[in-house]
Amino acid sequence: MQDRMNAETVTVSDTVFMSAALDLAQAALVDGEFPVGCVIADGEIEVARGQRTGTATGSVNEIDHAEINALRRLSDHMQDIDPSTLTIYCTMEPCLMCFSAILLSGIGRIVYAYEDVMGGGTACDRSGLSPLYRNAQLTVIAGVLRADSLLLFKQFFADSANPYWADSLLSRYTLEQPLSA
Repeated sequence: MQDRMNAETVTVSDTVFMSAALDLAQAALVDGEFPVGCVIADGEIEVARGQRTGTATGSVNEIDHAEINALRRLSDHMQDIDPSTLTIYCTMEPCLMCFSAILLSGIGRIVYAYEDVMGGGTACDRSGLSPLYRNAQLTVIAGVLRADSLLLFKQFFADSANPYWADSLLSRYTLEQPLSA
């Protein structure tokens, strides 16, 4: 089952790779996209990355999340890697779709920065799900560089030119969050 770990287990590599994911999120924000970045690492080596696409245009694409884009790139290397040794770094808690894809890929560890109060999937109760999802071994670490990620989401939601999830639970929650949290 899923284990939740606290900040005491955060490593230097966690901070380095989350910083790289935040750089991708910043690039997405500059492009007018929802500011989510994702890096997948095998120990000290980055093996894939992705950022959110499909939100800057009028027709929203709900498939091309940062995690899905990174997992697509990872598939080119999967024959050489034991997925259980991988860590996926996300600037926002993976949604249920991304969480399921991460479970199916066999990745052993998720580290995320900012909680998704509207659609986060990492805390879902998997006990009633099929063995494919229920038996996946996974460690989740939340809140790594949270304030840096929060700042990007505040910038996104404060800009009226960004209609994606405007006036949603996530938008309201984010804009109410103090930056020092």
